[in-house]
Amino acid sequence: MTANKKNIDWGGLGFNYMPVDRHIRYTWESGKWNSGRLLKKDEITLPIAATCLHYGQACFEGLKAFCWRDGTVRVFRPEENSRRINSTADHIQCPEIPEKLFLDAIKRVIKANLDYVPPYGTKGSLYIRPLLIGTGAGIGVGPSNRYDFIVLVVPVGNYYKEGISPVRAIISEDYDRAAPKGTGHIKMSGNYAASLKQAALAKKQGFPIVLYPDAKTRSCVDEFGTSNFIGITRSGVYVTPSSDTILPSVTNKSLMQIAADLGIPVERREISLEELPEFAEIGACGTAVIITPIGELVFKTRIFKYGNECGHVLRRLYDRLTGIQFGEEPDTHKWLRKI
Repeated sequence: MTANKKNIDWGGLGFNYMPVDRHIRYTWESGKWNSGRLLKKDEITLPIAATCLHYGQACFEGLKAFCWRDGTVRVFRPEENSRRINSTADHIQCPEIPEKLFLDAIKRVIKANLDYVPPYGTKGSLYIRPLLIGTGAGIGVGPSNRYDFIVLVVPVGNYYKEGISPVRAIISEDYDRAAPKGTGHIKMSGNYAASLKQAALAKKQGFPIVLYPDAKTRSCVDEFGTSNFIGITRSGVYVTPSSDTILPSVTNKSLMQIAADLGIPVERREISLEELPEFAEIGACGTAVIITPIGELVFKTRIFKYGNECGHVLRRLYDRLTGIQFGEEPDTHKWLRKI
């Protein structure tokens, strides 16, 4: 794991696509999945009428594998991602991916790309992207008769170049992230396409992150464009929104458990936008970023400031979770699976 056979600049990794040795692909037809194949070519061929292209039958997951000091590789909470992709699949009428198949796919593709796992000490990880798409041809609106389940991997560093340093965020006034009783609670590919315009407009103004209010009343916090919302009150309470339109983040779930382990009170509840200036710390959390602290949040003509450095509580949570992932802290909840 330390030979760096691929001559990769581990310290220069960002969050970008990089071809690796293999991806794995399973196909569903006639009511069953095949045994899967490891493939070198990182391209797919689709019918021009594939349902993933016309009717949005596409969903994905994101999780990571980490190299420990002893050179072993471990995946963080893959069972959670298995459950979540199947929740999405059910909603968009794709076939279920058995947990055993899901876990086997991850194990096989990591083993085929061990030289791409960033070594211990580099702070990098192997990002794992399971993808489920309808690949059968169909013109009428309806589910496909064929599906591909693909798992690709890529070595990554920080999603934002600032890392754990605070960034600026803006609250969306003109666009909604997810409709009530819509698809905000699942990881459907189209959800992210709907956020691209607002994200581009925000970046032009110097904001790498957008915070969305709830679409129904536009008075409460929903979530960031790609991450869940965390607020730390001045009394040290971990607060995150409770909403049917929010994606259930594996990272947020893990951080809430860690907070409880550390004796930090945790609340899942409605959060009014008017409450935002009262928080001591605010962060965006997700698989790619773990935690990105927010230093400044702009809401219409108001600016809320949370400091130029990551707050004490968020830093403590970040250090504990990354410590568990890299084998530097005890994995008391048995979250990691050895490859």
